[in-house]
Amino acid sequence: MERIIFHIDVNSAYLSWTAVEQLKHGETVDIRTIPAIIGGDRKSRHGVVLAKSIPAKKYGIRTGEPVTDALRKCPFLHMDPPDHELYRQYSRRLMDFLHTYTSEIEQVSVDECYLDFTGIAGQFPSPVEAAFEMKDRIKELFGFTVNIGISCNKLLAKMASDFQKPDRVHTLFPQEIRDKMWPLPVSELYMAGRSSVETLKKLEITTIGELARTDPALIELHLKSHGRMLWEFANGMDDSPVQSEETQAKGIGNSTTLPKDVTKTEEAEKVLEKLAESVSRRLKEAEQTAGMVSVEIKYSTFQSVSHQMQLSRPSSEKKEIFRTACVLFGELWNGEPVRLLGIRTSKLESAGAPRQMSLFDLPSVEKKEKPEKKLSPEKKKKLEEAMETIRARYGDNAVVKGKDMKNPRR
Repeated sequence: MERIIFHIDVNSAYLSWTAVEQLKHGETVDIRTIPAIIGGDRKSRHGVVLAKSIPAKKYGIRTGEPVTDALRKCPFLHMDPPDHELYRQYSRRLMDFLHTYTSEIEQVSVDECYLDFTGIAGQFPSPVEAAFEMKDRIKELFGFTVNIGISCNKLLAKMASDFQKPDRVHTLFPQEIRDKMWPLPVSELYMAGRSSVETLKKLEITTIGELARTDPALIELHLKSHGRMLWEFANGMDDSPVQSEETQAKGIGNSTTLPKDVTKTEEAEKVLEKLAESVSRRLKEAEQTAGMVSVEIKYSTFQSVSHQMQLSRPSSEKKEIFRTACVLFGELWNGEPVRLLGIRTSKLESAGAPRQMSLFDLPSVEKKEKPEKKLSPEKKKKLEEAMETIRARYGDNAVVKGKDMKNPRR
């Protein structure tokens, strides 16, 4: 049976949840019906737009832009500060409700999730009717609206849910891609960040359809592996599974909210290196190796994105986890300020489990003119283990590389 995936997305979540709470407490004006935003402070004119109403959108106000710009576009704009504890409460209620249908749910942010409908499809006349039932019950029970996108994979379901809003159900199956997705601007393709879109424009690629019909080798030449992924997405290709809480629990990871937003690749890589070290240590303590590494980015606008990559062979080594994480970050990052970074490993197996050898494991038969003075793999492993033991006992900064020292002469 073909997979059926729902992508469920709350319409202007922060603004909707704030509006519902205000109406509960006697407010007579629904801020969803007037030019309004969540975020920033009117007096200080600091901060960014976290969510906007449809009337605010008509003034050209965009999520993520500075509040000062939004006020310039609409001087009488209504503003409310964010209440993240309130948003977590509404998010939990929504997820609890959806779990009454199935446990196969992957929550990807506070206001959106994927639901694998395949296992419960027989209980409903059709996926579309089931989606309308969910959507209408959410509105009736909680007072806010959602969009639901339906397809055979996560990518197309996500694209479908972004079609006309609010309070809608849309489908985007492979046979509908040509008519519904290909005419859209390439900037609307999932994971197509600003820098990628600019590169594609230089190649005279302005729509998703034009990208889909371009030789992938040309895209890969200019955008590397991220270009290949965008080309696959433009053609509706995605086989990633819905990772329910039970599935995600079978992994080891770590994330950190940054003291200040990261805006440079070098800054992000320093954070990723520390996270990789922590994850590597936890894998070794659990006597596990990982076959998959994923990286999560949360931007200053609180939008979250993640991507994963399979390792050529299971590993618990910091170097391999860090290298893979850097590749994933390079593919994911759209250049906007980063608030949180995370690394997660999955497809775990026992460190002692037998594995199939690859060609790279075979000893070289070439005769070297001069033997290189390098540590053997066994000695390298012992050195890493010794360093990790010291760090685990005395802290992460107990042992550092010479190149990372502020004053190497000391």
